[in-house]
Amino acid sequence: MERYLDLDNDSGVVAYEIGETYIRVKFSGTHQVYTYSYRSAGANRVEEMKRLAESGDGLNSYIMKYAKKLYE
Repeated sequence: MERYLDLDNDSGVVAYEIGETYIRVKFSGTHQVYTYSYRSAGANRVEEMKRLAESGDGLNSYIMKYAKKLYE
């Protein structure tokens, strides 16, 4: 997994892994990794999460607002 940059130091996300049709996200305070896939969260949401992960800002907020329970 790749360390999430968290440019504003305000995120619950600590790491992520990007695949072709999914993103895996690890949150602080847990050992569990959550997989958001095209199938579970939809392609548009997953692609936005990938973009935010790579930019290092906004991923946690986006997940909490649009995809919180849409993991596999």
